[in-house]
Amino acid sequence: MHGMTGRDGARGGLRERKKRATRAALTESAVRLAAEHGADHVTVEAISAAAGVSVRTFFNYFDSRDDAFVVVDADASARVRQSLLDAPAALTPLEALREALAAELSEAERQHELWNLHAEVLRTAPHLLVRSLGAHMADETGLAEAIARRIASVPAGSPAAVTSEAGAGAGDRHGAIGLYPRLLAAVAGTAVRVSVQHWCDRQDDIAFADVFREVFALLAAGLPAPAR
Repeated sequence: MHGMTGRDGARGGLRERKKRATRAALTESAVRLAAEHGADHVTVEAISAAAGVSVRTFFNYFDSRDDAFVVVDADASARVRQSLLDAPAALTPLEALREALAAELSEAERQHELWNLHAEVLRTAPHLLVRSLGAHMADETGLAEAIARRIASVPAGSPAAVTSEAGAGAGDRHGAIGLYPRLLAAVAGTAVRVSVQHWCDRQDDIAFADVFREVFALLAAGLPAPAR
């Protein structure tokens, strides 16, 4: 693609994987050190040393120390958006988003100990929590934009188009984000949070994937009242 040879593509892929691995190591080191000592007592030097890189390398990935604490996986949102856009046209927006999130959250489940530590760090450092919430709001807006793009690209008359046209809003046709994409992005974020919290309370009894699927099944059904 774009004149790139197979060898160049492989080299670029390896380079990108190394960069992602380095960023992930820095983030994990930052979170673990903050969980042990408190975020305010963790230095860039300590994070870099724990990750096995130089301070100069740290600043190739983050503008400041606090940036290393904000999100565990900086690329996750982009992967979800791309998966959503690449999903089969026959899927409704809710179904496509469910599949995109499920693929991403399988990795989060594997790293649940690190994610729990990250949540604890944010709870004990209000200034980091505010920054994290800001990042999540930006991610939500980006997801809403991707949902709007998907709706616009789905062939007219398909099940996915019929499902979403009524709520998409005229704004989508003029470059603005309509009501439906905004609402679906916000609901998806809440669904993920509730799924994680519910599973963390019961992880010895239930698989995370089962909780996640049940949450989206309830959403798809219109949140019917549970049987007494």
